[in-house]
Amino acid sequence: MLYLFYLLNFFNLNINNDWVYIFNGKNLDNWEIKIRNHKLGDNYKKTFKVEDSSIKVSYENYESFEDKFGHIFYTKKKFQNYHLSLEYKFSGEHLKGAPGWSIKNSGIMLHCQDPKTMLIDQEFPVSAEMQLLGGLNKGDRSTANICTPGTDVDINGEKAKYHCVNSNSLTYNQDDWVNVEVIVYSDSLIHHIVEKDTVLTYTNIRVGGNEIPENYLNRIGESLFDGYISLQSEGHPVEFREIKIKELN
Repeated sequence: MLYLFYLLNFFNLNINNDWVYIFNGKNLDNWEIKIRNHKLGDNYKKTFKVEDSSIKVSYENYESFEDKFGHIFYTKKKFQNYHLSLEYKFSGEHLKGAPGWSIKNSGIMLHCQDPKTMLIDQEFPVSAEMQLLGGLNKGDRSTANICTPGTDVDINGEKAKYHCVNSNSLTYNQDDWVNVEVIVYSDSLIHHIVEKDTVLTYTNIRVGGNEIPENYLNRIGESLFDGYISLQSEGHPVEFREIKIKELN
C-alpha cells in the first residue's frame, strides 16, 4: 500500500476528487453540436437527442448520410488532466451513404480544438480520438483504439505510423453497454481503458499528421496540453450514458 501511495503521488493524482457528471441525463445543457457543412449549434435533422438518460445519435430523420460527420462538444470548460468514464452502445442499422468503415464506429475526441474554430466543411476536430468500435460477428475488432485527426502521437517512444492504431482490447460483438475510460495527463501520457482493462497507452499529443485544417497549418508540431471533449456521429446509431469526469492535479 505504501508503494501505491508514492506511485499515485508521483503522477500527482488526487485520489480524493469526486466524479462529476458532465451530462445530466435530461437535456444537452453545456453541450454544443457541430455537423459538417452546418453552423455551430445547428442540430441538423435532430441528429443528437436525449432519450432514456442517454445522448443518442439518431438517423431516423435522414434518407442518406451525405458526409454529415458530426460532433457534440462539452463546452463548459476545457480539460487538461483528467479521468473520463462513460458507457456506449451501438444499435440499429448503418445509414445509407455512410462510409463502410463507419459501421458500428464512433469515438470520444480528446483535447479537441474549440468548436468555434472549426471550418464549416471540416469533418473532424483536431484531437486525439478514442475510437469506439462494435464487433461484426466475424474476426477480431478491437475498441478504444487511437485515431489522430490533425494530430500525431507516440507509441512506445516512436511516432505512430498509421492514422489509427488498434488497442489490445477484446471484441464486443453484442450490442450491449461497454464501459470505457481514459486517463489523461495533459499532452504527456494517455491511457485507454475498457471494462477496467488498460488496452492502450500513448504519449506526446501534438498537431500534425493528416486532416490538418487550414487554420492549424501554422501550428504543426505544437503540443496539445488541453482541450474540449466531444462525441462523434459517423453514420451508425450509437448512444452514450453515465458520462462523468474526475479532474486530476
